Amino acid sequence: MTSKKHRIVIKVGTSTLTNENGNSNLRRIELLSRVLSDIQNMGNEVILVSSGAIAVGANKLHLPGKPKEMRMKQAAAAVGQCENMFLYDKFFGEYGKTVAQILLNAEDIRQEVKKENLANTFESLLELGVIPIVNENDSVSYTEIESEEKLFGDNDMLSAVVAILCRADRLVILSDIDGFYDRDPRLYKNANLIRQIDEITDETYELAGGAGSRRGTGGMRTKLQAADLATAQHIDTWVLNGSDPVILYKLMDGEPVGTLFKAK
Repeated sequence: MTSKKHRIVIKVGTSTLTNENGNSNLRRIELLSRVLSDIQNMGNEVILVSSGAIAVGANKLHLPGKPKEMRMKQAAAAVGQCENMFLYDKFFGEYGKTVAQILLNAEDIRQEVKKENLANTFESLLELGVIPIVNENDSVSYTEIESEEKLFGDNDMLSAVVAILCRADRLVILSDIDGFYDRDPRLYKNANLIRQIDEITDETYELAGGAGSRRGTGGMRTKLQAADLATAQHIDTWVLNGSDPVILYKLMDGEPVGTLFKAK
Protein backbone atom coordinates (compact mmCIF):
# COMPACT_ATOMS: atom_id res chain seq x y z
CA MET A 1 0.00 0.00 0.00
CA THR A 2 1.07 3.56 -0.66
CA SER A 3 2.88 5.28 2.21
CA LYS A 4 1.39 8.70 1.41
CA LYS A 5 -1.42 9.51 3.82
CA HIS A 6 -4.67 11.04 2.62
CA ARG A 7 -7.82 12.68 3.93
CA ILE A 8 -10.51 10.88 1.93
CA VAL A 9 -14.24 11.48 1.57
CA ILE A 10 -16.13 8.41 0.33
CA LYS A 11 -19.71 8.78 -0.84
CA VAL A 12 -21.93 5.71 -1.01
CA GLY A 13 -25.37 5.77 -2.61
CA THR A 14 -28.68 4.07 -2.00
CA SER A 15 -28.17 1.59 -4.84
CA THR A 16 -24.97 0.38 -3.17
CA LEU A 17 -26.42 0.15 0.35
CA THR A 18 -29.64 -1.68 -0.54
CA ASN A 19 -30.56 -4.74 -2.56
CA GLU A 20 -33.21 -5.14 -5.24
CA ASN A 21 -35.87 -5.78 -2.56
CA GLY A 22 -35.10 -2.49 -0.85
CA ASN A 23 -33.54 -4.16 2.18
CA SER A 24 -30.18 -3.14 3.60
CA ASN A 25 -27.38 -5.00 1.81
CA LEU A 26 -25.71 -6.29 4.96
CA ARG A 27 -22.85 -8.07 3.24
CA ARG A 28 -21.87 -4.95 1.31
CA ILE A 29 -22.23 -2.63 4.31
CA GLU A 30 -20.10 -4.97 6.40
CA LEU A 31 -17.44 -5.19 3.69
CA LEU A 32 -17.43 -1.42 3.19
CA SER A 33 -16.97 -0.93 6.94
CA ARG A 34 -14.07 -3.38 7.00
CA VAL A 35 -12.28 -1.82 4.02
CA LEU A 36 -12.69 1.74 5.32
CA SER A 37 -11.48 0.65 8.75
CA ASP A 38 -8.42 -0.89 7.11
CA ILE A 39 -7.78 2.24 5.05
CA GLN A 40 -7.89 4.28 8.26
CA ASN A 41 -5.49 1.81 9.87
CA MET A 42 -2.99 2.69 7.13
CA GLY A 43 -2.87 6.19 8.57
CA ASN A 44 -5.46 7.85 6.36
CA GLU A 45 -8.37 9.97 7.59
CA VAL A 46 -11.77 8.75 6.40
CA ILE A 47 -15.12 10.53 6.10
CA LEU A 48 -18.16 8.60 4.83
CA VAL A 49 -21.09 10.36 3.15
CA SER A 50 -23.96 7.90 3.17
CA SER A 51 -27.34 8.01 1.40
CA GLY A 52 -30.19 5.56 1.79
CA ALA A 53 -32.22 6.83 4.76
CA ILE A 54 -35.54 7.25 2.92
CA ALA A 55 -35.27 3.95 1.03
CA VAL A 56 -34.26 1.94 4.11
CA GLY A 57 -36.90 3.63 6.25
CA ALA A 58 -39.65 3.02 3.72
CA ASN A 59 -38.75 -0.66 3.65
CA LYS A 60 -38.63 -0.95 7.44
CA LEU A 61 -42.03 0.75 7.71
CA HIS A 62 -43.40 -1.76 5.15
CA LEU A 63 -44.51 1.00 2.80
CA PRO A 64 -45.59 -0.21 -0.65
CA GLY A 65 -42.88 1.85 -2.35
CA LYS A 66 -40.83 4.99 -2.05
CA PRO A 67 -43.14 7.56 -0.41
CA LYS A 68 -44.29 10.55 -2.44
CA GLU A 69 -45.81 12.74 0.28
CA MET A 70 -43.34 15.03 2.00
CA ARG A 71 -44.38 14.05 5.52
CA MET A 72 -44.01 10.36 4.70
CA LYS A 73 -40.59 10.93 3.11
CA GLN A 74 -39.44 12.69 6.26
CA ALA A 75 -40.88 9.97 8.48
CA ALA A 76 -39.11 7.31 6.42
CA ALA A 77 -35.87 9.30 6.57
CA ALA A 78 -36.04 9.48 10.37
CA VAL A 79 -36.52 5.72 10.68
CA GLY A 80 -34.01 4.84 7.97
CA GLN A 81 -31.27 7.07 9.37
CA CYS A 82 -31.57 5.33 12.72
CA GLU A 83 -31.30 1.94 11.03
CA ASN A 84 -28.30 2.96 8.92
CA MET A 85 -26.38 4.34 11.89
CA PHE A 86 -27.15 1.22 13.92
CA LEU A 87 -25.59 -0.92 11.19
CA TYR A 88 -22.57 1.35 10.76
CA ASP A 89 -21.97 1.46 14.50
CA LYS A 90 -22.20 -2.34 14.66
CA PHE A 91 -19.97 -3.13 11.69
CA PHE A 92 -17.33 -0.44 12.25
CA GLY A 93 -17.32 -1.36 15.94
CA GLU A 94 -16.32 -4.91 15.04
CA TYR A 95 -13.05 -3.46 13.71
CA GLY A 96 -12.47 -1.24 16.72
CA LYS A 97 -13.68 1.97 15.07
CA THR A 98 -15.79 4.74 16.53
CA VAL A 99 -18.26 6.49 14.22
CA ALA A 100 -20.12 9.78 14.56
CA GLN A 101 -23.30 10.97 12.88
CA ILE A 102 -23.42 14.39 11.23
CA LEU A 103 -26.68 15.49 9.58
CA LEU A 104 -26.58 18.59 7.40
CA ASN A 105 -28.92 20.89 5.57
CA ALA A 106 -28.25 23.74 3.17
CA GLU A 107 -28.26 26.43 5.85
CA ASP A 108 -25.37 24.72 7.66
CA ILE A 109 -23.21 25.40 4.61
CA ARG A 110 -24.57 28.81 3.63
CA GLN A 111 -24.20 30.48 7.03
CA GLU A 112 -20.56 31.31 7.72
CA VAL A 113 -20.71 30.80 11.51
CA LYS A 114 -22.39 27.41 11.17
CA LYS A 115 -19.94 26.45 8.43
CA GLU A 116 -16.94 27.32 10.60
CA ASN A 117 -18.33 25.39 13.59
CA LEU A 118 -19.02 22.42 11.34
CA ALA A 119 -15.47 22.45 9.99
CA ASN A 120 -14.15 22.53 13.57
CA THR A 121 -16.33 19.55 14.47
CA PHE A 122 -14.94 17.52 11.58
CA GLU A 123 -11.38 18.44 12.53
CA SER A 124 -11.94 17.39 16.14
CA LEU A 125 -13.50 14.07 15.16
CA LEU A 126 -10.69 13.24 12.72
CA GLU A 127 -8.09 14.26 15.31
CA LEU A 128 -9.71 11.77 17.71
CA GLY A 129 -9.60 8.97 15.13
CA VAL A 130 -13.37 8.94 14.63
CA ILE A 131 -14.97 8.18 11.27
CA PRO A 132 -17.68 10.81 10.63
CA ILE A 133 -20.74 9.52 8.77
CA VAL A 134 -22.58 12.31 6.99
CA ASN A 135 -26.03 12.54 5.47
CA GLU A 136 -28.44 15.28 4.57
CA ASN A 137 -30.96 15.90 7.35
CA ASP A 138 -33.93 14.70 5.29
CA SER A 139 -36.28 14.52 8.27
CA VAL A 140 -36.25 18.34 8.51
CA SER A 141 -34.65 19.57 5.27
CA TYR A 142 -37.84 19.49 3.19
CA THR A 143 -36.66 22.08 0.65
CA GLU A 144 -33.90 19.75 -0.53
CA ILE A 145 -36.14 16.69 -0.84
CA GLU A 146 -38.81 18.40 -2.93
CA SER A 147 -36.61 20.61 -5.11
CA GLU A 148 -35.85 19.64 -8.69
CA GLU A 149 -32.48 21.40 -8.45
CA LYS A 150 -31.19 20.17 -5.11
CA LEU A 151 -28.21 21.89 -3.55
CA PHE A 152 -26.79 18.50 -2.62
CA GLY A 153 -28.23 16.35 -5.44
CA ASP A 154 -28.74 13.00 -3.69
CA ASN A 155 -25.56 13.48 -1.65
CA ASP A 156 -23.22 13.63 -4.64
CA MET A 157 -22.90 17.39 -4.29
CA LEU A 158 -22.98 17.04 -0.52
CA SER A 159 -19.90 14.82 -0.68
CA ALA A 160 -18.04 17.46 -2.69
CA VAL A 161 -19.09 20.19 -0.24
CA VAL A 162 -17.91 18.05 2.68
CA ALA A 163 -14.60 17.32 0.92
CA ILE A 164 -14.00 21.05 0.45
CA LEU A 165 -15.12 21.87 3.99
CA CYS A 166 -12.74 19.27 5.45
CA ARG A 167 -9.89 20.16 3.08
CA ALA A 168 -9.76 16.59 1.81
CA ASP A 169 -7.36 15.69 -0.99
CA ARG A 170 -9.47 12.85 -2.38
CA LEU A 171 -13.18 12.37 -3.10
CA VAL A 172 -14.45 8.93 -4.07
CA ILE A 173 -18.03 8.51 -5.28
CA LEU A 174 -19.17 4.89 -5.21
CA SER A 175 -21.90 4.20 -7.74
CA ASP A 176 -23.65 1.26 -9.41
CA ILE A 177 -21.66 1.88 -12.58
CA ASP A 178 -17.95 1.38 -13.32
CA GLY A 179 -17.23 5.04 -14.02
CA PHE A 180 -17.88 7.73 -16.61
CA TYR A 181 -18.62 6.45 -20.12
CA ASP A 182 -18.68 8.11 -23.53
CA ARG A 183 -22.32 7.01 -23.73
CA ASP A 184 -24.89 5.33 -21.47
CA PRO A 185 -23.66 1.72 -21.00
CA ARG A 186 -27.19 0.66 -20.04
CA LEU A 187 -28.33 1.56 -23.56
CA TYR A 188 -25.20 1.03 -25.67
CA LYS A 189 -23.14 -2.15 -25.50
CA ASN A 190 -20.22 -0.44 -27.23
CA ALA A 191 -19.96 2.30 -24.60
CA ASN A 192 -16.35 2.97 -23.55
CA LEU A 193 -15.18 3.74 -20.03
CA ILE A 194 -13.16 6.97 -19.83
CA ARG A 195 -10.31 6.38 -17.39
CA GLN A 196 -9.30 10.00 -16.83
CA ILE A 197 -10.83 13.41 -17.45
CA ASP A 198 -8.48 16.36 -17.07
CA GLU A 199 -11.06 19.06 -17.73
CA ILE A 200 -14.85 19.03 -17.39
CA THR A 201 -16.41 20.85 -20.34
CA ASP A 202 -19.90 21.37 -21.80
CA GLU A 203 -19.26 18.34 -23.98
CA THR A 204 -18.56 16.28 -20.85
CA TYR A 205 -21.92 17.28 -19.41
CA GLU A 206 -23.64 16.27 -22.63
CA LEU A 207 -22.31 12.74 -22.09
CA ALA A 208 -23.63 12.59 -18.53
CA GLY A 209 -27.24 11.69 -19.37
CA GLY A 210 -30.18 11.76 -16.95
CA ALA A 211 -31.37 10.09 -13.76
CA GLY A 212 -29.76 7.18 -11.97
CA SER A 213 -30.97 3.76 -10.90
CA ARG A 214 -34.43 2.79 -9.71
CA ARG A 215 -33.50 2.96 -6.02
CA GLY A 216 -31.22 6.00 -6.15
CA THR A 217 -32.10 9.42 -7.55
CA GLY A 218 -28.63 10.69 -8.37
CA GLY A 219 -27.50 10.06 -11.93
CA MET A 220 -24.13 10.59 -13.57
CA ARG A 221 -24.87 14.29 -14.06
CA THR A 222 -24.92 14.94 -10.30
CA LYS A 223 -21.67 13.02 -9.95
CA LEU A 224 -20.16 15.14 -12.70
CA GLN A 225 -21.33 18.31 -10.94
CA ALA A 226 -19.73 17.07 -7.72
CA ALA A 227 -16.47 16.30 -9.53
CA ASP A 228 -16.57 19.74 -11.18
CA LEU A 229 -16.92 21.43 -7.79
CA ALA A 230 -14.28 19.31 -6.04
CA THR A 231 -11.63 19.44 -8.76
CA ALA A 232 -11.94 23.22 -8.88
CA GLN A 233 -10.81 23.15 -5.23
CA HIS A 234 -7.77 20.95 -5.99
CA ILE A 235 -9.40 17.64 -4.96
CA ASP A 236 -8.84 14.55 -7.12
CA THR A 237 -12.21 12.86 -7.63
CA TRP A 238 -13.04 9.28 -8.62
CA VAL A 239 -16.31 7.70 -9.73
CA LEU A 240 -16.22 3.93 -9.50
CA ASN A 241 -18.39 0.89 -8.90
CA GLY A 242 -19.22 0.31 -5.24
CA SER A 243 -20.62 -3.20 -5.66
CA ASP A 244 -17.30 -4.56 -4.34
CA PRO A 245 -15.73 -2.09 -1.87
CA VAL A 246 -12.44 -4.02 -2.10
CA ILE A 247 -11.80 -1.94 -5.23
CA LEU A 248 -10.81 0.88 -2.85
CA TYR A 249 -7.57 -1.01 -2.13
CA LYS A 250 -6.62 -0.72 -5.80
CA LEU A 251 -7.31 2.99 -5.70
CA MET A 252 -5.08 3.37 -2.64
CA ASP A 253 -2.35 1.43 -4.46
CA GLY A 254 -2.49 3.87 -7.36
CA GLU A 255 -4.01 1.42 -9.82
CA PRO A 256 -6.37 2.80 -12.49
CA VAL A 257 -9.95 2.21 -11.32
CA GLY A 258 -13.19 3.82 -12.41
CA THR A 259 -12.84 7.35 -13.76
CA LEU A 260 -10.42 9.87 -12.29
CA PHE A 261 -11.30 13.55 -12.58
CA LYS A 262 -7.98 15.33 -12.11
CA ALA A 263 -7.79 18.23 -9.68
CA LYS A 264 -7.25 21.61 -11.32
